[in-house]
Amino acid sequence: MTATPDPSATPAPEALPLRAQALLLDMDGTLIDSGPSVERAWDTLLAELGSDHRFGHAEHGRPARQILAEILPGLTAEELDRAHARIEELEIADVAGIRTLPGTERLLRELDAAAEQLGRPTWTIVTSCTRPLFEARWARTGLPTPAGLVTADQVAHGKPDPEPYLLGAERVGADLAETIVLEDSVGGLRSGSAAGARTVAVTTTTPAAELASRADALVTSLDDLEVSVADGALRLARRGA
Repeated sequence: MTATPDPSATPAPEALPLRAQALLLDMDGTLIDSGPSVERAWDTLLAELGSDHRFGHAEHGRPARQILAEILPGLTAEELDRAHARIEELEIADVAGIRTLPGTERLLRELDAAAEQLGRPTWTIVTSCTRPLFEARWARTGLPTPAGLVTADQVAHGKPDPEPYLLGAERVGADLAETIVLEDSVGGLRSGSAAGARTVAVTTTTPAAELASRADALVTSLDDLEVSVADGALRLARRGA
């Protein structure tokens, strides 16, 4: 599902390595590959609703209710509720192909080791999934659920609003100016930046050209990154640098 980098895109300035108290991680397209599942579910729902719209990278990274209201503005409140319940049902039923993306398990191990060394939380997940959908997808990874998890049903305003990342930083006890957001979508990067965090974009679902100007650094996957502890803080750097 990795987007092909656009050779004409202006690369993001090299900001790495970055120092931080904590990392706030998006899930879909950043930690796990759920893209085919997401697109199948949405295309099924939209066809059921008589729409010829096809789900694309511009819709990734935002809460389902927000996307529905944008794509189908004529829905009544009752119809919106039914459509939201249906997309949740379709997505939860289609998780067999979910897999962790390259670098996910190693980076999380490094963050956990750093947390043990520093004696405090160093990361959590901030996702546009609801809690039930998060649990269905994350269970496929076999990885533990982090403390401080933020899901779409825990905030009044989802990405690109800053609220999800504001809550994530609060839950891990970090100053937003000392956090780094890792995201694969424009909406997620806008959310992180608006919250006051620095951002690293991962080019798994969205073309690099659309992400580069919105992020402090650009990588092809989490396998490009590594975390260590330096002077009482996290150091996020390019792997091997």
